[in-house]
Amino acid sequence: MADMIEGHGGELALAALRAYGVGEMFTLSGGHVFPLYDAAHRTGFPIYDVRHEQSAVFAAEAVAKLQRRPGLAVLTAGPGVTNGISGLTSAFFNASPVLVLGGRAPAFRWGAGSLQEIDHVPLVAPVTKYAATVADTASIPAQVGAALTAALTAHRGPAFLDLPLEVLFSSDDAPAPTAAAIPVTEADPEEVARAATLLATAERPVLIAGSDVWAGDAIAELRAAAEALQVPVFTNGMGRGALPPGHPLGFAKARRPAFSEADVIAVIGTPLDFRLAFGEFDPAQVIHIVDAPDRRATHVQPAVSPAGDLRLILAALANHTGRRTDHAGWVAGLRAAEDAGRARDGEAMAAESDPIKPARVYGELRRILAPDAVTIGDGGDFVSYAGRYLEPARPGTWLDPGPYGCLGTGMGYAMGARVTYPDRQICVLMGDGAAGFSLMDAESLVRQNLPVVIVVGNNGIWGLEKHPMRAMYGYDVAADLQPGLRYDAVVQALGGAGETVEKPGDLGPALARAFDAGVPYLVNVLTDPADAYPRSSNLA
Repeated sequence: MADMIEGHGGELALAALRAYGVGEMFTLSGGHVFPLYDAAHRTGFPIYDVRHEQSAVFAAEAVAKLQRRPGLAVLTAGPGVTNGISGLTSAFFNASPVLVLGGRAPAFRWGAGSLQEIDHVPLVAPVTKYAATVADTASIPAQVGAALTAALTAHRGPAFLDLPLEVLFSSDDAPAPTAAAIPVTEADPEEVARAATLLATAERPVLIAGSDVWAGDAIAELRAAAEALQVPVFTNGMGRGALPPGHPLGFAKARRPAFSEADVIAVIGTPLDFRLAFGEFDPAQVIHIVDAPDRRATHVQPAVSPAGDLRLILAALANHTGRRTDHAGWVAGLRAAEDAGRARDGEAMAAESDPIKPARVYGELRRILAPDAVTIGDGGDFVSYAGRYLEPARPGTWLDPGPYGCLGTGMGYAMGARVTYPDRQICVLMGDGAAGFSLMDAESLVRQNLPVVIVVGNNGIWGLEKHPMRAMYGYDVAADLQPGLRYDAVVQALGGAGETVEKPGDLGPALARAFDAGVPYLVNVLTDPADAYPRSSNLA
């Protein structure tokens, strides 16, 4: 007979959460979920609270991304859940194993008009891997286990459970929860062999590694495959930093010649979306390596698309024993382009221009950020520059909103990152537009003693909208913000610290003060509104 546990709904849920390695709760207080707080408080399970529910979900997602295990957000009924849907949707696009536990109006009064009575499941089902309402108290551990198993199974993603008031507040007994084994999918060996042969025999092959390589714990296997086949590697998302700085096969600045001249491009662990020209690399043959069959691209026809555990696939590529083409000349040519690109970037990052160019901000950050610093991008135009000028030294240290492009991740991601790494530098790169979404949660960081550095690129406009709209129509509307707004004063008023920087020479000292402050500190950099990130529209 199985061991049994007994308790109210919060205690039963927490037992299952612990079994799956969940170590903290992010929330905004609500009466519908009090038993979850009670169970956590009485057992020393950390609770971190925020000022907007989206930040709770983003904090949980940061934990899920950085630690590669489930993150937990607890949201009260009705608007508590709906305020978190953007966070759930981001987690869905980012394949982040987040579990949201939502409160729910009492089932026995359903339809009578209880406070915050709404059926959440139809709202969240399209952006979750598992969404259900728990029918009775004894079922809570099993349902939490099922939700977490779904969230952790490739292709990973968020899950949602809501708990009616009487279900969560009542007591019952249930079998003691244990974590289920997460299934591992093995790719078709013939498809893997064909991919290996295409890469090994290509004249000009390229690897592009994305977030799922990090999430699938396949960084070592990626390096082994690249080194065995001698193929240059580019990265995006949390794949950034997969090859250490100075690695002879690691590239970032030579994307244009690499992607336009390659004859085989293998995209691993990331979708063929707008960030990668929708996979249209003609005339190159495209290999799309994914962690689950439903991740295969359907809008283009890859030459081959192995689907399964990325560690196993990449290990098989590394062990390829067939014929190989010498790629030394191809790699050397890309290295020359890479070096030229770095020289151009170096000049931009040292510019003494007034107003400050965004590139100069990143030049100063490169000098002060430690190799294990966690860098968080929350913005459009300003953060686009970060993607160009900052190069993570280690994998698992870069967080951005991902392909869904949802602004407002910054303070939640910062909270999750600081909880994960109490002693590392945590730096949030935020556009002044993005600051309007979540900056109030700097108060949550202050109150819970979670210091981070926030660098705002303040150009007083919505940069990715103003310049393209002017180019299209000759005018722009709804694209201006207050120039020179004192976002640092906002953080000071919330209990943190900060300063405004107007001259390039003042950037370095301001950043040094910020990282030494020991409190949330905002460096408000007035940047050039005429400077626009040079890229075409992503509206297609």
